[in-house]
Amino acid sequence: MQHQKHLFTIPDDITYLNIASQSPSFIAVEQAGISGVLEKSHPYKITTESYFEPVKALKKLFATLIEVNDYNRIANIPSASYGMATVANNVVLQKDDEILLVESQFPSNYYIWEKLAQKFEAKLKIIEMPKITENRGKNWNTAIVNAISEKTALVAIGNIHWANGTLFDLKNIRKKTKEHHALLIIDGSQSIGAFPFSVKEIQPDALICAGYKWLFGPYGSGYAYFGKYFDNGKPLEENWANRLDSENMSALTSYQPKYKPLANRYSVGEHANFIHIKMQIAALKQVIEWTPEAIQEYCKTITVDAVKKLKALGCFIEDDDFRTHHLFGVELPKNLDIDLLKSKLTNLKIFISFRGNYIRLSCHVYNTKADFEKLINCIASCL
Repeated sequence: MQHQKHLFTIPDDITYLNIASQSPSFIAVEQAGISGVLEKSHPYKITTESYFEPVKALKKLFATLIEVNDYNRIANIPSASYGMATVANNVVLQKDDEILLVESQFPSNYYIWEKLAQKFEAKLKIIEMPKITENRGKNWNTAIVNAISEKTALVAIGNIHWANGTLFDLKNIRKKTKEHHALLIIDGSQSIGAFPFSVKEIQPDALICAGYKWLFGPYGSGYAYFGKYFDNGKPLEENWANRLDSENMSALTSYQPKYKPLANRYSVGEHANFIHIKMQIAALKQVIEWTPEAIQEYCKTITVDAVKKLKALGCFIEDDDFRTHHLFGVELPKNLDIDLLKSKLTNLKIFISFRGNYIRLSCHVYNTKADFEKLINCIASCL
């Protein structure tokens, strides 16, 4: 793949290495959003089909992206926290059961489990990142798998660590959770769309994903896959459109006790949001056309030399086998002047994230090797 900057409107003097925080819209998404805004100006053009058919199309696209056969297993959600709350709303624990998390997990994938543990007098078990950097990713994964036991009721984990890009071995984690009849709940917000993932391969009980990062959707959009465990669960709200035969608007007050099949019951109210849905459809079509495999390979190509140079400057970056290339953490040398670095980054219009002891670099097809050269020169000048 060649760089795709022509599809975006990012100014030439901007070096944007922060898609993990918020994606830029490409032109097609921007146009789709404008189309949705204008549609509201002529509401008489909005038909019954407008509430349902675009939603089905969107679900089918996301199902294709993550290799799910039945789009009815996909729910439209407004945020990852909404999806996690839906999961927690349908989980019953026993006293002293364990919920397994990793250290420094994103807050939306921590608070809900803390609350669930308190509700049932269960325990949170946090698997800390190894202090020694040598083979850290490998050793962290070993510790996670070894921690899953007969006490484990649920494992909630990202495909990668949101702050440093450490890749978690979901195959072995899934194998161990099945042995102990534990649920596996995956946060795909920092990986789905940019890193290959298959529900058929991993078989999670649920996959929750924010839509405004690597999936290029608007802020306030997301997706959830729910497996068989949740087929007859309780939604957080009772949205009329999630009920069977809701397409027949003339009979809405003939109240329907049954939900639409599978995960449809979990979609948020007003999920047919005409602006969001149009933008999301345009975004997913492009991501599927690019393919996560090609995106990942492109990001590897433009970062491979930068990683070597950063390590030569005294930075620590996880081994290639245990991290992703679209998002990775860089632990800076202790003698680096952080305040000076932040000032220079601002002046040079370089956008990255500071996460704990790391800077987090996240790139995509609008970036080039030159973006990383600019960053490296900035870091070197602060040593």
